[in-house]
Order: sequence, then C-alpha cells, then structure tokens
Amino acid sequence: MSSFPEILLRPAIGSDAAAIAITMRASLNTLSWMPLLHTPEKDLFFIRDILLPNQQVTVADAGGRIVGFIAIGGEWVEQLYLDPAWTGRGIGSRLLAQAIAGMSLVKLHCFQANTGARRFYERHGFRAEAFGDGSANEEGLPDILYVLRR
Repeated sequence: MSSFPEILLRPAIGSDAAAIAITMRASLNTLSWMPLLHTPEKDLFFIRDILLPNQQVTVADAGGRIVGFIAIGGEWVEQLYLDPAWTGRGIGSRLLAQAIAGMSLVKLHCFQANTGARRFYERHGFRAEAFGDGSANEEGLPDILYVLRR
C-alpha cells in the first residue's frame, strides 16, 4: 500500500486560486535562472482574475491539497506547474494527457534554459519549431515554440 494519497484531476474552481498561485511560485522558485518579476499578490491576481476566468484549468488534487495544475487556452498549453515535492510521479504526464485529449494541434512556449521541461515535452511528442531570443516574453529569456501535431 502506498503512503501517497491518490491524485484526482479535476477542474479548478475559484477557491483554488491561492493554492494554484502558491504551487506556481514554488515551482518557479526552483529555477535559479528565472527572474523574480511578481509578488505573491500579483501571482494571486493573475491566477484568480486572469487565468481561471479565461482558460481551462485542471488541478491535481492530492487528498485536498493542490500539487499541480495545467491551463489550456485554445490550442495552447499556457501553464503547467507541479509542486516540486511532487515531481517524478507521473502527475504532469496525467495533467497534460487529459488536458490535450482530442486536440489535433497543441502549442506551447518553453524557456530554453528549462532543460527538464524540454525533456518532458519532447518525451510527449512535442517538437521544437522556433527559437526566440526573449524579446517576446516578459522575462526576457530565450524560449522555444513547441508544437504537437496528431
């Protein structure tokens, strides 16, 4: 018997906003190359007032605790973050598979420095189609346009 709680994937609701923002910030804080651009209050505003009302957001719920989430807007994976303590358990793969099921074209941007995310997306069939110099994102970091065609 596993000591880990079962992971339930479910649609996000408004009351999840704070936990989603905390999960996003915890994940971003593990990336030493990522500039810190926003306060926790701005993270919460972004999740509560921009992300949840405008995108399809699914959370990974472990016994009532949000340990990851994915946000889809049209054909784009806009956000995919896991609590660092919960990586390597297949949660990201489950979130991605469920969120893009039935989509024939899926796009996303990934920072070039994020080698772990790059391996993850490539393992799931995404292919790099364009490389940016960072001028098109607020972080100013070189990125990659990944595309999955099915």
